[in-house]
Amino acid sequence: MNVTSRTAAQGELRKHLSPMGAWAFAVGTSVGWGSLVVTANTYLTQAGPLGTVLGLVVGALIMLVMCRNYAYMIQSYPEAGGAYAYTKEVFGYDHGFLTAWFLALTYLAMFWANATSLPLFARYFLGTFFEFGKLYTVFGYDVYLGEALLSMAGIALTALLCARRERLASAMMTALAVLFSVGIAVCFAGSFLGLDRALQPAFVPDAGALDQIVKIACISPWAFIGFENISHAAEEFSFKRTRIHRILVAAVLSTTALYLMVTLLSVTAYPERYDSWLSYIRDLGSLDGIEALPAFYAARHYMGSAGVVALMLSLLALVVTSLIGNAFALSRLLYAQAKDEILPVSIGRLNSRGVPSRAILLIAAVSILVPLVGRTAVGWIVDVTTLGATLVYAFVSAATFKLARDSGDRREKITGLVGLVLLIGIGLYLLVPNLFGASAMETESYFLFVVWAVLGFVSFRVILARDKRKRFGRSIIVWVALLSLVLFVSLVWMSQATMNATTTAMNHLQARYAEAGFPADQTGFIAQELSAIRTTNARSIAVVVFVFALSLGLLLNNYNLMSRRAQESEQELDKVKNLANTDPLTGIKSKRAFAEMEREMDERIAGGTVDAFAVVMCDLNGLKHVNDTQGHKAGDEYIREGCRMVCEFFKHSPVFRVGGDEFTALLTGRDYETRAELLEALRRRSEENIALGRAVISAGMSDYQPGHDAAIHPVFERADTAMYTEKQRLKQLGAHTR
Repeated sequence: MNVTSRTAAQGELRKHLSPMGAWAFAVGTSVGWGSLVVTANTYLTQAGPLGTVLGLVVGALIMLVMCRNYAYMIQSYPEAGGAYAYTKEVFGYDHGFLTAWFLALTYLAMFWANATSLPLFARYFLGTFFEFGKLYTVFGYDVYLGEALLSMAGIALTALLCARRERLASAMMTALAVLFSVGIAVCFAGSFLGLDRALQPAFVPDAGALDQIVKIACISPWAFIGFENISHAAEEFSFKRTRIHRILVAAVLSTTALYLMVTLLSVTAYPERYDSWLSYIRDLGSLDGIEALPAFYAARHYMGSAGVVALMLSLLALVVTSLIGNAFALSRLLYAQAKDEILPVSIGRLNSRGVPSRAILLIAAVSILVPLVGRTAVGWIVDVTTLGATLVYAFVSAATFKLARDSGDRREKITGLVGLVLLIGIGLYLLVPNLFGASAMETESYFLFVVWAVLGFVSFRVILARDKRKRFGRSIIVWVALLSLVLFVSLVWMSQATMNATTTAMNHLQARYAEAGFPADQTGFIAQELSAIRTTNARSIAVVVFVFALSLGLLLNNYNLMSRRAQESEQELDKVKNLANTDPLTGIKSKRAFAEMEREMDERIAGGTVDAFAVVMCDLNGLKHVNDTQGHKAGDEYIREGCRMVCEFFKHSPVFRVGGDEFTALLTGRDYETRAELLEALRRRSEENIALGRAVISAGMSDYQPGHDAAIHPVFERADTAMYTEKQRLKQLGAHTR
């Protein structure tokens, strides 16, 4: 059996990712279609070249803090699942589920965005080749059968590649990441070597420079989503995890450099009919072909067709790496949840190559019809990922802070706290439109966030009903906070929808006034009134935010106080219970504790949630002989010696004193896996002790037999019978039996 097949048979992901491969996955997932297309009509129109550069640099600094936090958590919890695994381990399963819920949306949305960008690629470079079979128009976007089939083919091929040819997929990620990095760098260098015009204006004249920089910095999580992709592959590293911080930093710096180069490239050239890059960028909606892509127009202007080909290949490479990277990350997230039985276990099953192929096929099945909803709707969903990524990064920062504080790691305690504070600030900026400037998200995106959160409540209810191990529902605070967030975002959505309707109505009025020949100052009056409405709306939301946050803070504070008091009461009860459940002579668990364990095991057996286990019954030979010849004080020490001997061999299992000279061990986990060796070692020690006059233990063991044993008692009886057989054997070797 080769290494890959053996790994899959053991239920482990294959270790195949090199440092270069990890870098390629991080960069290839975070830089996609938007870097060459959306950057121009999103970043530049809102902040200009200098505002975008400075905003992205600030955003990169925030992401470097996240690099430290992620590297710390990866080394602390080197398992698949990334942020889900960290929040689950540090805060519990409720927090873990919430993180996974928004993380899944983030990866799905980016996967969908790049899959539906394939028809746009075709429109720019192949014309109307795939524009056949028009189905309908949805949200202003024409959906064609040919383009939908192209996106579906991209989804299907990505799934097959990742599920069946994972080595080829990894090699492609590295090769394509190098390809688009070199391609963009060459075109950037070519344009600046031949630069024939000034990059003016540096900022968009409609707003203050600082406001523009802050806005780009706050939406920058969108630009870097995916750099944390490799946190899901911690089980697949073929290198030491101590190198992961440098790889993450290299990925963030590479991503930042690529975004900066594309941004600056896009303003180095524009058609002669425009007086500046700004008037050109603002008119992109009316253009098509190469002119509708500023970076491509600049590459052609300075390098001719070679520049266009270089960027075209780079853009295609960006789309392919983003598809592979997001499918990879999401499949490992689903695999981790299936291992924890949050999702059906079958979803996380590995194929012969050690790949969670069923998770990958599930992603394809969920995504295959998305191209039919149109690019506009997908864009709104992508908007939500900015907020989703902010929430996920905040959870990772909080987990880093708590773990580092508990472990005494001062540096990560600081980076965790800094990351948490920064991301809370970014979250407020995104959630409160018009408070700090223009809205950072579309109105529809707020609504979709609410829908996804409500679906999260529904999914959690299903998981809670299936949670036989009682891991969920322990942190009411996280669900109160999410409910509060849903209510608040719903309010923001309603406010934005009302503001949009008001703006439309005022614009119609202004148009009618202009048609009627009213003087310019009249139309100016309408603009002033519209601005006043926006200001009032922003102030109202600010008041609501303050009151809402204050009320929520008081609610959570009161809850914490009540929880602390309840916990103190439980601790007092636990002390009393522990005294009753502890054997006073030996300090191990008592007969009463064994009875409680027996009831619990019977319930788990009846419910079908019990794991494999075995029972070992032990009897201390010759206690009566010691009491009769040396006294009861010596007999007590003999009992303690026998107890230490049992605990020494079954150190990973609970041991109970169920009689004067009788002990029982419940073997699970590591002890269960090596039970035969442990029992044999205990028997050899007892044989040696006969001659030495030390404690002799007669031990018998029995395994739980699923489908045959309806309770733990039959297992106990078989172990007891085996123990008496061993007692007779040791008697023949000279051991005292009484």
